[in-house]
Amino acid sequence: MKAVTLTGGRLELADLPTPRPGPGQLLVEVRRCGICGSDLHARRHGDELADVLDVCGYPRYLRSGQRVVLGHEIYGQVVERGPATAGRLRPGTAVVAVPLVRRDGQVDGIGLSEHAPGGYAEHVVVQESLTMPVPNGLAPDLAALTEPLAVAWHAVNRGEVTRKDVAVVLGCGPVGLAVIAVLKARGVATVVASDYSAARRALAQRCGADVVVDPATGSPWEAIGGRGFVTGMPAEYTAGIDAMEGLARLPVPWWAAWRVLDKVGATSPRRPVVFECVGVPGMIDGVLAAAPLHARIVVVGVCMGADTFRPALAVNKELDVRFVVGYTPLEFRDTLHALAAGRLAVAHIVTGHVGLAGVADAFTALSDPEVHAKILIDPGR
Repeated sequence: MKAVTLTGGRLELADLPTPRPGPGQLLVEVRRCGICGSDLHARRHGDELADVLDVCGYPRYLRSGQRVVLGHEIYGQVVERGPATAGRLRPGTAVVAVPLVRRDGQVDGIGLSEHAPGGYAEHVVVQESLTMPVPNGLAPDLAALTEPLAVAWHAVNRGEVTRKDVAVVLGCGPVGLAVIAVLKARGVATVVASDYSAARRALAQRCGADVVVDPATGSPWEAIGGRGFVTGMPAEYTAGIDAMEGLARLPVPWWAAWRVLDKVGATSPRRPVVFECVGVPGMIDGVLAAAPLHARIVVVGVCMGADTFRPALAVNKELDVRFVVGYTPLEFRDTLHALAAGRLAVAHIVTGHVGLAGVADAFTALSDPEVHAKILIDPGR
């Protein structure tokens, strides 16, 4: 079969043996495979991330000296079932899959390890138990967005965002755009998006962002002003003194009144939920410095290499910082069905298609945010 391999930063079109599905696995003919930001990182920074994952207990992440077939955002059709499969997915079924595969007791990330060749190829092996049929005749381009949209779905879940919350999305690359789309699908009333790229700000609006900001000329923090968020410690202390003086005038002990207010949520501070989707050095510290007190910050962007931030900022502003990765199989399934139901406005995120021979050029094109957001590989082109 034809496939694109990555070795030492070089992307090359190659002829490889068609993989065979093992027990509990399926062979899928790839119809679409998205080029993910993690694929771009893997080309230049794979060894750095491999070192990190080694510390996390996974020593099989791709390294620069290995020959790897990338690609984990996969849509295709079942062509063969391996032994010991349940048989619920017949050949010809259109499917997407959580990109994990297990062989001999070892689980690997499809397209992120030399032990699990990915979707930059005509065929790929997936785990039957993690493979889901595509419902409602969902278009291939949209079905291929299931995996990256599931990342956003999980991030929004971890952010515990309510409809009444104000959400701030920093960075409108594919992940940031996906987060915006999920937030609006969940009914979040106010979503502020920030990006230096005019093209990506336009895409953010199409995904449903209510306010878009160019950080070169404006500030997302100014855009969320006037909503009761506390922006400085003196204001919080003043509010505390005012509260105590008010409670002292009540005919009950102030602590009894405070406990009642606690139970009904009246003492909970107003705070935005911030999604950091850039992943470059300095972003986390910048958000800690600029965000209102008590903000919840969800770090979605992956910063390659080391970074520094000042914990005292988060401590003194009592910020809630959460880091996220991946999704659960249920979140993957829910994302797929939300796409099929038309609840996620993401079709315009796809800005280009290439065949396998065009993958190297696509990597170059994706370096310009004014030109592309998401490019899909169609091995049949």
